[in-house]
Amino acid sequence: MQADLNALKQDLTRRMDGAIETLRREFAGLRTGRASPALLEPVRVEAYGSEMPLPQVGTIGVPEPRMITVQVWDRTLVGAVERAIRDAGLGLNPASDGQLVRVPIPQLTTERRNDLVKTAHKYAEGAKVAVRGVRRDGMDQIKGFEKKHEISEDDMSRWSDEVQRLTDAYVKRIDDALADKEKDIRQV
Repeated sequence: MQADLNALKQDLTRRMDGAIETLRREFAGLRTGRASPALLEPVRVEAYGSEMPLPQVGTIGVPEPRMITVQVWDRTLVGAVERAIRDAGLGLNPASDGQLVRVPIPQLTTERRNDLVKTAHKYAEGAKVAVRGVRRDGMDQIKGFEKKHEISEDDMSRWSDEVQRLTDAYVKRIDDALADKEKDIRQV
């Protein structure tokens, strides 16, 4: 039965890691006033009759702290790349220079910083909900083992405590990541 606990714990850890990874990707898309290629990675460009991720139509670069560039591979897509960046809701205004699209990163206003912090909190809460959902699934599995008399009540209690410790550790990681991101956003 110890093997079942280890398998359960590995499965829960893998799923909670997935929630943390999703949060990390969402945080990477939040603007902090510094240029980052991750800011444009989620942008989708209308190209060749379908929507494609921006990294599939050009190379994203950061030549200086307040500038992102996109070297578009196909000259005919420059206008579509500009439009996609402008319409992505990031508050950015790209300008093309041949096949190079320059995206200056404007200074964040206090109001915009507060909005970004709220968004970061929303993302973090979503990650916590996902982690708690994983915990609930784990607890349900443990209760199922106990109902089938595969484990004793003492084992059920011990396993439940272990799942709760795992959940608490992941919630703390989420809180730490949120604190770091909030500090990053508020930094002028």
